[in-house]
Amino acid sequence: MNKIAAILFVFSSFCFGQQYQEIEKPIRSLFLGMKNADSELVKTAFADNAMMQTITKEGMVKSDSLQDFIASVSKFTQDDLDERITIEAVHTDGHLASVFTPYSFYLKGKLSHCGANSFQLVKQNGEWKIQYVIDTRRKDQCKEIK
Repeated sequence: MNKIAAILFVFSSFCFGQQYQEIEKPIRSLFLGMKNADSELVKTAFADNAMMQTITKEGMVKSDSLQDFIASVSKFTQDDLDERITIEAVHTDGHLASVFTPYSFYLKGKLSHCGANSFQLVKQNGEWKIQYVIDTRRKDQCKEIK
């Protein structure tokens, strides 16, 4: 009986690990696209009607244009934009996933700011896409992420 339980545990761990890799894929593509100044790769990470927002230091929520963000990525050169993340939590229910990622952002090799991203992803046509991202940004108490 213990062998069956062990096999089921390994199998379920593999399946969940594979599922999380698929959920994380558009997030990883977003940051790889930023690092490589590849606006097309960044664009593929998002659902067509995705939204971006930031919580200001005053606690206000500011909306950002996804199209402007995507266009701005191509104005940089490779390695200018380097957002390093740690995936702390992934939650799923059917075609919905929520991912929380603290980050450190480097601009042209220098630590610029840090904070956390909260991603909401949807599975559309068999692929996970970022539907919504909101983040915080601060310049104090930043921990470097390697």
